[in-house]
Amino acid sequence: MSDALPAYRTHTCGALRAGDVGRTVRLSGWVHRRRDHGGLLFIDLRDHYGLTQCVFHAGSPHLAAAETVRLESVITVTGAVVAREASAINPKLPTGEVEVAVQDLVVQSAADTLPLQVNSDAEFPEETRLRHRFLDLRREKLHRNVLLRSRVIASIRRRMIAAGFTEFSTPILTASSPEGARDYLVPSRLHPGQFYALPQAPQQFKQLLMVAGFDRYFQIAPCFRDEDSRADRSPGEFYQLDLEMSFVTQEDVWAAIEPVMHGVFAEFRPDSKVTPPPFPRIPYDEALARYGSDKPDLRNPLVIEDVTDVFRGGGFAVFAGAIEKGAIVRGLRAPGAAAQPRSFFDKLNQWARDEGAPGLGYVVLAEGAARGPIAKFLDEGRLAALRRATGAVDADAVFFVCDKRAPADRLAGKARTRLGEELDLIEKDAFRFCWVTDFPMYERDEETGRIEFSHNPFSMPQGGLEALETKDPLTIKAYQYDIVCNGVELSSGAIRNHRPDIMYKAFAIAGYSKQDVEARFGGMLNAFRYGAPPHGGSAPGIDRIVMLIAGESNIREVIAFPMNQQAQDLLMQAPAPVPPERLKELHIKLDLPPERPPERQG
Repeated sequence: MSDALPAYRTHTCGALRAGDVGRTVRLSGWVHRRRDHGGLLFIDLRDHYGLTQCVFHAGSPHLAAAETVRLESVITVTGAVVAREASAINPKLPTGEVEVAVQDLVVQSAADTLPLQVNSDAEFPEETRLRHRFLDLRREKLHRNVLLRSRVIASIRRRMIAAGFTEFSTPILTASSPEGARDYLVPSRLHPGQFYALPQAPQQFKQLLMVAGFDRYFQIAPCFRDEDSRADRSPGEFYQLDLEMSFVTQEDVWAAIEPVMHGVFAEFRPDSKVTPPPFPRIPYDEALARYGSDKPDLRNPLVIEDVTDVFRGGGFAVFAGAIEKGAIVRGLRAPGAAAQPRSFFDKLNQWARDEGAPGLGYVVLAEGAARGPIAKFLDEGRLAALRRATGAVDADAVFFVCDKRAPADRLAGKARTRLGEELDLIEKDAFRFCWVTDFPMYERDEETGRIEFSHNPFSMPQGGLEALETKDPLTIKAYQYDIVCNGVELSSGAIRNHRPDIMYKAFAIAGYSKQDVEARFGGMLNAFRYGAPPHGGSAPGIDRIVMLIAGESNIREVIAFPMNQQAQDLLMQAPAPVPPERLKELHIKLDLPPERPPERQG
């Protein structure tokens, strides 16, 4: 190699253009693709920045080595930049007008046979991808997603600072907190039998920062929860835009977050429509009744209506009898569905049965009348009431769900999603935000019958201490809100309970004694006794934001090193046993469940 050039590169593999023709350059990267044209060999050389085509001509002393180098080997090439012939120009590549005529080749690191193809979008088993994540990350889509994640975080950070927020770091080793999931526990060597917890969220610390007078806090915060994996939730750990503000109402919090969320989505998806601030506000009870979910997808124009009175005391005994026993009937207008074949309705009925329901009742409207299995039970007055309640007109169909309120809302919500997809009603290239507000403060555990916090236990109840002392707990609302985009919950947030007297009462209703509260939250309670400002915040999930912007349906596609669905890191082989001497040092003895015997074959 010429000593006049840097050891590894003069340019990146995405930098060369037609203006560089005639220059001697040095590039380093991975062998992305190799094409042998018999005495003329082409190698596409790839690095973080792009691809450059390199050519080895017949007679080159390096041709033989180039012919045997495996894909994904790391090489350094030196040569002259030459213009491609017009017929060989690749308009899809920024470097597509030029190539490098190689004069020197050094193999920096030879690759073994690959367990997955980097230069292909072919599907590979998740286990293979996670076990060899360093290879998977070289693939174009995943590489792009992880870069997008970094850029999104940088944009959020800029926007938060511009809005007057200050970034703080909070502890990772802390105390257990009832956030609604299991903690990851860390044994203390210095304090035998005692444990730290990894934070499910920096909840208490960010509130303490408000008590300390810092006013506007944010952090790109790592959070740890021992919970099961889902497509939109990574097991083990995740990151969130954690923020808190002093002297604010919930409207102030929304006004601070909305420009950040709108701005980030508009910046990275300029081709899409993004809900402008202020985002719609939908009370929790209304979200369940009209959308069948507390995470409504507003790209879907369908709205659920209550049509219980249409069937109350009517001739359709199945519905009328159920209504007498406390059931409700939800109606869902499907615009233009009258033109669908009978198989469309049969398929939806079968889908409802698969969901555990008896089926989906329906009527089809045409020429001022109705047809279908239930139509004969709807006289002229009931049919007119149905049209008024649902807004249905001729050529529409109306579907019905009859059950107790919670299961009826749940199935109607699923039917809304299903119909929106089947009828191709979901708005394309759009990000539709809303706030779901006025969550219930408490809920009843169906198994134990106990009253529990429904969301964040540190929320301020609407009505304050008086509501806690005089109202049925299940009727009390909290100053609690979720931000939702396209049916995905990005975060929960709340105006906090900053008064010890209200906190003691709130926790007492959920079964915590004053001593319990003091033991678990003594640090925060003590701080509140010395003057705490009214404060509130939220914490949109970074992983979910990036997942939506990237157009991915699985959160693992936007995380560099995710765990699998069993919360295992296949690349680093975690979790793993530790030597007995380490356990002894930590004063821990294992009490493992008995191993299951192997299943008999045949």
